Amino acid sequence: MRNIDLVIIGGGAAGMAAAVSARKNGIEDILIIERNSYVGGVLSQCIHNGFGLHRFSEDMTGVEFARRYRLMVEEMNIPVMLNSFVIEMNDKREITVINPEEGLVRICAKAIVLAMGCRERTRNNLLIPGVRGAGILTAGTAQKYVNINGYLPGKRVVILGSGDIGLIMARQFVMEGVEVKAVVEIMPYSSGLPRNMKQCIEDFDIPVYFSSTVTDIKGKERVSSVTVAKVDENRRAIPGTEFEIECDTLMISAGLIPENELTEQAGILIAPETRGAIVTEDYQTSADGVFACGNVLHVHDLVDFVSEEAEEAGRCAAQYLLGESAADSDIIIVKNGNGAGGVVPQKIRRSSLEGQGVTLMFRPKNKYKDVKIVCESGEKLIHSQNGFALTPGEMIRMDIPCDKLKEAADEITVMIKEAENER
Repeated sequence: MRNIDLVIIGGGAAGMAAAVSARKNGIEDILIIERNSYVGGVLSQCIHNGFGLHRFSEDMTGVEFARRYRLMVEEMNIPVMLNSFVIEMNDKREITVINPEEGLVRICAKAIVLAMGCRERTRNNLLIPGVRGAGILTAGTAQKYVNINGYLPGKRVVILGSGDIGLIMARQFVMEGVEVKAVVEIMPYSSGLPRNMKQCIEDFDIPVYFSSTVTDIKGKERVSSVTVAKVDENRRAIPGTEFEIECDTLMISAGLIPENELTEQAGILIAPETRGAIVTEDYQTSADGVFACGNVLHVHDLVDFVSEEAEEAGRCAAQYLLGESAADSDIIIVKNGNGAGGVVPQKIRRSSLEGQGVTLMFRPKNKYKDVKIVCESGEKLIHSQNGFALTPGEMIRMDIPCDKLKEAADEITVMIKEAENER
């Protein structure tokens, strides 16, 4: 059994940011465990810009963003265990790792930061019927094929879903000479950032079918066409609305799922709204000394906020190890109200309410204009802020001062109060 003060599972933006922050806050014995042969995660295949504007005040590619943190890790001499897969974790902070060099390795950690990221929804998750021929892949896989392996996955592409990776790949496909036949989205609005819809879809005149889905895939050895149908308010295909689009590739960009198999294995409580761990304001899970941050906690819209959250989780993990954490005390439960989806954190300890404030994050459940984002405790207004144009593709951040939270009862509810709703 190897004893380590702080183990960070995952070497993407969240894992590296947490490690750097923990080192800056006084923790020397740190280990990052990464299953790939390199750190950086999916950022290593993101050659488009738009990263770093919030965190570094620079317009960077994903590759450059990852390199910035990798250099910090190297300069601080933080050990990284590459090609290593965590196969077991329990609530005693005992980890079993397997890798080609050492075989089976058992580690006992004084604290753990979960930073495993997320994965894409596949055809199997969406239960799409039809043939099993070649030409069906996720947006992230297509991105890797083009940017890492250097070849195109198809010549005529239909994109199912309007997630950000899919929108960005639509633009890249067009620039590479691929015909993007359509984007098919089951919701009446895009699930991606508005800027990506504008710059990647509208600017290239790519057809978009909202409130629609793919109901069948045709072709023998390779996809030859897909059947698209309109859906009702329950997202079920409406008979008689079907039409066919010829294509040789179906790229799926239908959302992301936090990689929480290890979290569940350790018996850590999971929030059904986010599919990530339930955490307190310091990102600590229901397991003592186990913290979670980034996309494994809740799927973010920008990697800048992933790294910002991870730096805070790393700082809190350091405080825990140094015995400086706030003592357990009465808990304020954070609930999802009208229009608010998956508020994080889900719990706030009253003993922590001595700092500047607590940041709550969530995604709107619909598109809204000119609304109020409010936090209430019973009938008492705790905090409010204006929301001029909200979309499910953008994370909402609500910074609530501690003095206001001290006035709350045992529960607070975050909600959107509509002045006008755009559907």
